[in-house]
Amino acid sequence: MRKIINVVAGAIIKEEKILCARRKKEKSLGGLWEFPGGKIEVNELPEEALKREIMEEMNLELEIGEKICTSIYTYDFGEVHLTVFYCKIIKGNMKLNDHDKILWLDRSELNSLEWAPADIDAVNKIGEATTI
Repeated sequence: MRKIINVVAGAIIKEEKILCARRKKEKSLGGLWEFPGGKIEVNELPEEALKREIMEEMNLELEIGEKICTSIYTYDFGEVHLTVFYCKIIKGNMKLNDHDKILWLDRSELNSLEWAPADIDAVNKIGEATTI
């Protein structure tokens, strides 16, 4: 039986652009783009996990908005259940700890990147949305 990994991520919006983050090469799925976030701990709500993870990964405090989607993708290391939310930055000076590059893109530009497979459903939903 595959290991199930519950993960949460944020599509962080600023001036109608979306934050895209590239995983460091030495990490799992290195070089692929993702919406930043991380694993949900035991007894932690997804929104709490997202706030904690973004503070750890990027030194940013977030306001969590509407849920975009939950997708399931099976990697060789386990089955990832990824829930993605729209978010806004409340405060903080960005510092990259788990990523080597970020881009702020219009939603029409998201498909120009090579995304981690679990993030593709959210990329498509954001692209289809009438507003962000």
